[in-house]
Amino acid sequence: MRVSVCMAVYNGASFIERQLNSILRQLNTDDEIIISDDSSTDSTCEIIDSLHDSRIRLVKNIFQRGPVGNFENALGLASGDFVFLSDQDDEWLPNKVADTVILLENYDLVLSDCRVVNSLGDIIYKSFFQHRRSQPGFWKNLYKNSYNGCCMAFRRDVLSYALPFPSKIHMHDWWIGLLVEVKGRTYFYPKPLINYTRHGGNASPTGEDGYSLKVKIANRVSLFICVIQRLWI
Repeated sequence: MRVSVCMAVYNGASFIERQLNSILRQLNTDDEIIISDDSSTDSTCEIIDSLHDSRIRLVKNIFQRGPVGNFENALGLASGDFVFLSDQDDEWLPNKVADTVILLENYDLVLSDCRVVNSLGDIIYKSFFQHRRSQPGFWKNLYKNSYNGCCMAFRRDVLSYALPFPSKIHMHDWWIGLLVEVKGRTYFYPKPLINYTRHGGNASPTGEDGYSLKVKIANRVSLFICVIQRLWI
């Protein structure tokens, strides 16, 4: 059973080498990391190339697609049986892949806990689950999303109904999580498996911090309509 790690990058030179090394040491020789670069202007791509690892496949967008489109590009190229999502600036803890693959034998999607850290590695929250009060359930997660993409992995067949992404969704991980809540089996694994790094320059805020109430409501309405259209129409 092969593993595909899908990573969307943009100007990630500060952390990308650390993150890739934390992933590569857990992969087998026939696994892969699909990296979609959204027209980085720093040395991100040069750092990736310098690792000289045949398991890494780097593709470069001609035009910027944004975080959602960038992840969609990487996911469309994945060929593994199990698909892991990865951000460019985190650090995977030992046994993330091994623990998750075992769980994916019985579940369609696994969401693991994580430690929230700053750029120096100092712990901000020991448990994202506790901080976010993460729980499974469609309505619970439509109201308050627990599906943090960097902590997600799923079976390949999830892509058969998650792709292509609707143009009106603003978070790919929220979209995938809600779909599997309806169509498959999810599991919230309480063991932290990554250091989730918050450094002030992340592509997305933790949760929905920073969005207005109007935007939050609009996001949920759009997501709900898109889920109905994808699964029942």
